[in-house]
Amino acid sequence: MFNLAGKVAVITGGNGGIGLGMGCGLAEAGAKIVIAARNEKKMETAKAALEGKGTQVLTIPTDVGKKDSVDNMIAEAKAHFGRLDILINNAGINAGGPAEELCLEDWEYVLNTNLTSAFLCSHAIYPYMKQLGAGKIINIGSMMSIFGHRLAPAYAASKGGIVQFTRTLACSWAEDNIQANAILPGWIDTEMTQVLRERLPEVHQSVIDRTPANRWGTIEDLSGIAVFLASSASDFITGAAIPVDGGYAIQG
Repeated sequence: MFNLAGKVAVITGGNGGIGLGMGCGLAEAGAKIVIAARNEKKMETAKAALEGKGTQVLTIPTDVGKKDSVDNMIAEAKAHFGRLDILINNAGINAGGPAEELCLEDWEYVLNTNLTSAFLCSHAIYPYMKQLGAGKIINIGSMMSIFGHRLAPAYAASKGGIVQFTRTLACSWAEDNIQANAILPGWIDTEMTQVLRERLPEVHQSVIDRTPANRWGTIEDLSGIAVFLASSASDFITGAAIPVDGGYAIQG
């Protein structure tokens, strides 16, 4: 039931970090991978890593915040592989700083990249999934979908929105046999969190102290949940928001 052979997965921001970790899991389960991102150099590196796991990979330079770019990406992916089974809306950025210092341009950039992109990609892929008679949409939230943070007003707003958007898709598209779920990664060791730790060195130990698993997560920790939510093992699960955080969210 976890076999993804013959399936095709589109992963936005799949050229590094959590996106690449999930892509590796899907590739090992047999899925073909479409990477949609902006950094073409990183895409080529990610492509080599995924092809090393024995799968086929298509890279498509994409600005996920622009409708035309997203529509073209989805159409190209469908034309190349003939089908689209899985969508992982993973692309995300942060513009830090307290709300009183955050400019409108940064607010809109974060919301557009993190939340509007998920709508655009889901909207574009829906006709193909409906025609196929099945589909899996996985939206990437965050601990900031649950908690607030004084330095992440736009990021937290976007990730809270991701959960509600996921629930709406789950209700709207269940009749088309499309399941939509969200993953809420905890503190994962990525380029984004490394920048945060450089800015706020105390974050590292505070995460360790609160996390029952007593460590930061790795991108590999996202592989299993991605395979589960992309496979038939999760056919009766939809609208869920699942923390992958080593227990961080359960600590007071």
